[in-house]
Amino acid sequence: MATKPETVDYLVDQIGQGASAKKMFGEYALYLDAVLVALVCDGELFVKATDAGRAFLGEVTEAPPYPGAKNAFLISGDRWDDADTLSALARITKGALPPPKVKPKAKAKATNKPKAANKPKATNKAKATNKAKVTKRAAPASLPKEHSRPKP
Repeated sequence: MATKPETVDYLVDQIGQGASAKKMFGEYALYLDAVLVALVCDGELFVKATDAGRAFLGEVTEAPPYPGAKNAFLISGDRWDDADTLSALARITKGALPPPKVKPKAKAKATNKPKAANKPKATNKAKATNKAKVTKRAAPASLPKEHSRPKP
């Protein structure tokens, strides 16, 4: 069962200022100030597992949000209505996680080749002259006369 957008909007409102959501692979990631703190998969809330979050929540259920994922704290739907707890958990989780990596901007590659605009363009007449020069070459001296190229 896919998560409804209304569910995600509700959770973002409950977490409060700085919270946002992004749809990913048919489900949603919840961010707090650009740090991924939770996933909403199949209508369930999974907060990233941290020691600080575990200390805050006390007894908690852990489960993977999707097959092959690391375990996260499964927050039951009856705890979603407590905005203070949900907001505090998101902020504690964000504080326990490393800051997001800043991706360096791509630099333009430097080349030693001059730009095409600086090169003179060959005309059709010049190309034809070059071809004519190639076809007028004489046969190498080491070949007998019968193997020489025919003249055009």
